Amino acid sequence: MGDLRSKVNMRRLLRDNAVTIMFIVLCAICFYYSGQTAPYVMYELFGRLSRNAFIVLALILPIVAGMGINFAITIGAMAAQISALWVIEWGISGLSGFTVAALMTVPIAGFFGFLIGNLLNKMKGQEMIGGLILGYFANGLYQLLFLFIFGNIIPLHAPGLVVKGSTGVANTVDLSTERGFKYALDGLVRLPFGQGLYLLCGVAAVAVILMLVLKKIEKKKGFILLGVCVGAVVLYQLPFVASLFDMVQVPVVTFLVVGLLCLFNNGLMKTRLGQQFRAVGQNRTVANASGINVDRVRVIAIMISTILAGWGQLIFVQNMGSFQTYGAHEQVGLYAGAAILVGGASIRKATNGQAILGCILFHLLFIVAPPAGKNLFGDAAIGEYFRVFISYGVIALALVMHAWSGVEKKRKSKEDAEAEAAQAE
Repeated sequence: MGDLRSKVNMRRLLRDNAVTIMFIVLCAICFYYSGQTAPYVMYELFGRLSRNAFIVLALILPIVAGMGINFAITIGAMAAQISALWVIEWGISGLSGFTVAALMTVPIAGFFGFLIGNLLNKMKGQEMIGGLILGYFANGLYQLLFLFIFGNIIPLHAPGLVVKGSTGVANTVDLSTERGFKYALDGLVRLPFGQGLYLLCGVAAVAVILMLVLKKIEKKKGFILLGVCVGAVVLYQLPFVASLFDMVQVPVVTFLVVGLLCLFNNGLMKTRLGQQFRAVGQNRTVANASGINVDRVRVIAIMISTILAGWGQLIFVQNMGSFQTYGAHEQVGLYAGAAILVGGASIRKATNGQAILGCILFHLLFIVAPPAGKNLFGDAAIGEYFRVFISYGVIALALVMHAWSGVEKKRKSKEDAEAEAAQAE
């Protein structure tokens, strides 16, 4: 009986994590054929994590609230770029400019999120396709705003913002000028990987010890976390491990902000609002019968997600040093959604760990696929095509698996009902 149960559990584990396992295998194969060195891959990976992890984590709350992947985070990215434009126009540079842009993003993205949430409440069960279409619709209004309204109806005076001899905002907004905020977060504190690891493990160890003293955490869990910190430091002392991270410079403040978002997500789930998110996500009918305002809770989840997405876009553009005015936001929802699914999340359940793992695997494939395609087939574009195919494919697979699980649940419920009816007779 025990062997049968373990086989069933193993089969379920493999089925639930099929996408993650597939990506691990693909990344290993592509890395082998890419010809790239491990230190270079780690250097590129940490750069991508610092600018992409925040926006992937912004998807968690709507998933928990039962609304699936919020593809409307594209609109949050638009709000961030509107804020960034005005900060450059006003000449507020550096960390001050980044902070002002982040503060401006809150009311803009919050208002957009309120409208999105109310509209999605009218199309329950179709939130993901609704969010996707909303992104396309909002993009049309965004193009009108940047092509015609800004620079014509609303004048812009900052150098380089308006196309010379034409109308509208320039195709590329440069954040590396004296008016920009390139590396506003990334440039505050940069440490070699080893020092960053020691700092992280030291802070984590102190926090765990304090929670143990205050009895805010179970002893077993606390000792496990302390063991992980010690193990990471000891492992880094091995020469071949340390050599993997020779090129990595850790933007401490950026990763601190990502860590704070993880703590925010966890902390929010322990509050009354977080419990309402879970209740609505599990069963809207039961939640409504329990006195929860389902529509209000769903709107709040989308508003928070849209604001966080706007902040994530600001982190992204300050790292890049510029952004394509008319295209930087277009793939945000697709790539973030694919990344969180790669980590083992579904359109019904997601955690911080799954979001981070998915971000690592998804962007690792971004790094190694093009050179692997070039070495295998003589054309790096093949790796790019493969990467795009995977991006759409993993979302399609998640939707198919969700539909299949729904059919299985209905079939099982029907069989149970028939069995109960037969016993009653």
